[in-house]
Amino acid sequence: MDKPKVVLGVSGGIAAYKACELLRRLTESGHDVRVVPTESALHFVGAATWSALSGHPVSTEVWSDVHEVPHVRIGQGADLVVVAPATADMLAKAAHGLADDLLTNTLLTARCPVVFAPAMHTEMWEHPATQENVATLRRRGAVVIEPAVGRLTGVDTGKGRLPDPTEIFEVCRRVLARGAAEPDLAGRHVLVSAGGTREPLDPVRFLGNRSSGKQGYALARTAAARGARVTLIAANTGMPDPAGVDVIQVGTAVQLREAVLKAAPDADAVVMAAAVADFRPAAYASGKIKKKDGQEPEPIVLVRNPDILAEISAERARPGQVVVGFAAETDDVLANGRSKLQRKGCDLLVVNEVGERKTFGSEENEAVVLGADGSETPVPYGPKEALAETVWDLVARRLG
Repeated sequence: MDKPKVVLGVSGGIAAYKACELLRRLTESGHDVRVVPTESALHFVGAATWSALSGHPVSTEVWSDVHEVPHVRIGQGADLVVVAPATADMLAKAAHGLADDLLTNTLLTARCPVVFAPAMHTEMWEHPATQENVATLRRRGAVVIEPAVGRLTGVDTGKGRLPDPTEIFEVCRRVLARGAAEPDLAGRHVLVSAGGTREPLDPVRFLGNRSSGKQGYALARTAAARGARVTLIAANTGMPDPAGVDVIQVGTAVQLREAVLKAAPDADAVVMAAAVADFRPAAYASGKIKKKDGQEPEPIVLVRNPDILAEISAERARPGQVVVGFAAETDDVLANGRSKLQRKGCDLLVVNEVGERKTFGSEENEAVVLGADGSETPVPYGPKEALAETVWDLVARRLG
């Protein structure tokens, strides 16, 4: 089979060196990559580097190899165009249809999915002109990844950092897998929770669970690849932030509830994939609980944690909001799932069987998605991103 053809556009920002790692990821995973830099990008990484890593000649001009009409042919033959980094200038040119070099010509002729990974200083990203250009590109069907928060050029820190190349690759892989399908979550804001809450007993111990957060992260990555603006509330996952996702770190169930209630009013859909502790210790020991010779430990008294899923289902933060819950069961899986769906009042409930070596920490999952309308959608054993795609298919259908 022919290798998928990817055009990697590189515009002139200091983050251009990180695109080398993205190029490596794409080529090593079986993609035929043509790098099209801007003239200013070559001040950061030279043409020889791009040619050596991609195996293709590199040019910024429409006048090179004119007989091959590169300013038309490159875009026409691509299965995906990704621009990383995409500067404010590049976003403006793309939004307004300017074509003064090979990359901007390629963007105009491409009929395949297009992904932009912006990188710039915070003030430039937040400027109304840039935000309007991003909105225009998203409205036309492009996937514009939200930049990461972190260290920028010099001593500056803020939103505008290029996401990790590995995470940009994951977005590209998911977009390519969807082919010509429209980014059906474009213009939507979705809220996803992931991981497992931890309820502290003392400064060194806690009550927790085996959730790794991998399913929630798969949901967040997949939603971003489908064009959504994604807020991810992560509880004790220890994983790198997915590209294009705003991440809020929490520890306990109470902290997760506060974050969910704060973000939910602006969300079209809320997917509660986190494993939230049902109980927490009634008292917190300020010092480490000591083992005393000849004495049994004092019983640990537990109190209920708030039921976040039931709360947000009963009091929808906005009309038409879709709420999805997860139910991890060890026995009578479907019967318990149907009962929980009725009690929680959510629109969809993803029910799966869990155990010491099942689901938690695994790269695969198997589930049945129950709908409040009586529907049942089985998802066979496979990668967690397959379950994520099914969940978003069902959510998008309900969002209309």
